[in-house]
Amino acid sequence: MTQAEGGWLEPEGDGWYVLNAEDAKWLTNELGGYCSFEGAERFPEFGLNLNRLPPGAPMAMYHHEPYQEGFLILDGEAVLIIEGEERPLKRWDYVHCPRDVPHVIVGVGGGALVLAVGSRVGPSGVGYPVDETALKHGAGVGVATSDAREAYARFGKLEASTHVAELPPD
Repeated sequence: MTQAEGGWLEPEGDGWYVLNAEDAKWLTNELGGYCSFEGAERFPEFGLNLNRLPPGAPMAMYHHEPYQEGFLILDGEAVLIIEGEERPLKRWDYVHCPRDVPHVIVGVGGGALVLAVGSRVGPSGVGYPVDETALKHGAGVGVATSDAREAYARFGKLEASTHVAELPPD
């Protein structure tokens, strides 16, 4: 591990390591905080991250991708929008999302802390379809696209920081 200028620790190389989320680099903007536990090199086979969602903030834009994903609500409350339907989520709820199923999670109440995992092996191609339910929650695009820059254009740049997330209240 090396200590970055910003004060967080970053893994080096592709060997094993232990990294506490409070010591890791977080990326933040109005969508909340995101911690991937990765250094300069991305994990080649799967992604794993923590997401601190403020109330009303989506974890992503409503999208589908060619990989399965899983989401565990570690604390707080959220709403899942999946295939255009809303489902409330609370602490310890797990969401299994097969590949190519459109979805997004939005923080509600006091917000949520969400653990997300997903495969990175297989075809590429994320799509952002138009969905009225996602738009109602500020988590959708007005015009379908496959360009992430277009989907996230209205949000501020992600800024690196030290540990962001106070856990949401119980």
